[in-house]
Amino acid sequence: MTIWEAVAVFAAGLGAGTINTIVGSGTLITFPVLLAFGLPPVTANVSNTLGLVPGSLSGAFGYRRELVGQRGRVLRFGLVALIGGLGGAVLLLALPSKAFDTIVPVLIAVALVLVIVQPRLAAALRARRERNGTTAARDGGWALLLGLLLASAYGGYFGAAQGVLYLSLMGLLLSDDLQRVNALKNVLAAIVNGVAAVFFLFVAHFDWTAVALIAVGSTLGGQLGAKVGRRLPPIALRAVIVLVGLLAIAQLVLK
Repeated sequence: MTIWEAVAVFAAGLGAGTINTIVGSGTLITFPVLLAFGLPPVTANVSNTLGLVPGSLSGAFGYRRELVGQRGRVLRFGLVALIGGLGGAVLLLALPSKAFDTIVPVLIAVALVLVIVQPRLAAALRARRERNGTTAARDGGWALLLGLLLASAYGGYFGAAQGVLYLSLMGLLLSDDLQRVNALKNVLAAIVNGVAAVFFLFVAHFDWTAVALIAVGSTLGGQLGAKVGRRLPPIALRAVIVLVGLLAIAQLVLK
């Protein structure tokens, strides 16, 4: 790797760490850069996954204030994310990428629609429960756990825009503000990246230079993303989510 290639990979890691903390989809920055410099797709994917782990941890730490009072959710959702992330990592080495190429843009599009309509949909659900005299399922119920399991499996497989999936699911099914939901998203992403990276350590080949450069860049980016993301009002955060999601769909469809 030349010095300029190293600078580009570091910069991609910085950008990925920043955008991952705010919304997700940082893989769409780093993965194409690694491919452009000649890494095989699987090597690029696993190297990227391991390199982004420190950035995910950095982003979660940056959102630590919003995690106060969410320990129970972190434990429950974290276990689901761990199982799903490990399953997705196994699928990466067992299945052809074509199996996911078709469905992923559709999943992201559905997630974006949920993000856009979430305030009105959540209000309608609350009104319906009030009319029927029922209460919401605790912490989203089984529907949210199943959704998080599938989103985490996708994250362990590839990870691009998994944050959008997390935010749409939790934003709809949890009675909490978007910043606290985003804090949870960062923890879950760190767990998924971490368990997938540990699995890959035993079964896959890494480009350790790329891993190190992305790790340093994404760690710095995680702190930057936390400072920016925590200052965004809900409507601006939703706008960023939708913009990133649309770019993710465009890149996945046109690649």
